[in-house]
Amino acid sequence: MARQQQRLSALQVTKLTKPGLYGDGGGLTLQITPSGAKSWLFRYMVSGKSFGMGLGPTHTVSLAEARQKALDARKLLIEGINPLSAKKKNQIAAALANAKMMTFDQCAESYILAHKASWKNAKHVDQWTNTLNTYASPVFGHLPVAEIDTGLVVKCLSPIWESKTETASRVRGRIESVLGWATTSGYRTGENPARWKGHLENLLATTSKTSRTKNHPSLPWHSIAAFVLAFAGA
Repeated sequence: MARQQQRLSALQVTKLTKPGLYGDGGGLTLQITPSGAKSWLFRYMVSGKSFGMGLGPTHTVSLAEARQKALDARKLLIEGINPLSAKKKNQIAAALANAKMMTFDQCAESYILAHKASWKNAKHVDQWTNTLNTYASPVFGHLPVAEIDTGLVVKCLSPIWESKTETASRVRGRIESVLGWATTSGYRTGENPARWKGHLENLLATTSKTSRTKNHPSLPWHSIAAFVLAFAGA
């Protein structure tokens, strides 16, 4: 039985050049096209319908590897699973996984491109780009957007929250918008770690208050006359 399922040899695979299909057994087939390209094909039937699933070119996938792939496919058939459907499902899952590897910088760029047409002031594009590049990118710009958490956002904002409060507030809002866009686009899940209400206000509010501009205290009414006289005399 084993010999019937392994009719080809590695030497034959190398020397065969005539276009056609050459069966190794168990559904595994060597396919040679009129152009001379060689590849592996797994041929099988499901509910009376024939299918062919590519297993890769011979210069990349060896005969032994192709046999293993065919064996794995036959095991799926025993479980009632169409190997081709399983392959497509895995490809989709891999594509989604790669999509979720979008970095914060990539998401920020996409967000700006998606919204710049609605911004009346052309300077907004430069302002968004410059502030995010200056403050957010060095901390987590290169990281997958799905990995950005509260700790990273605070790490980004803390150094400027007291000294550049207005700028820090804008950066926070822009980070929140980018992360919100990433969530809607399917690149991350969960709460937005840059949200203010009920979240960052608990961590940064005290620092914010210390940096607010303080007005001079008002002059008591009974001191006004003396102040005016002193000011006039000066």
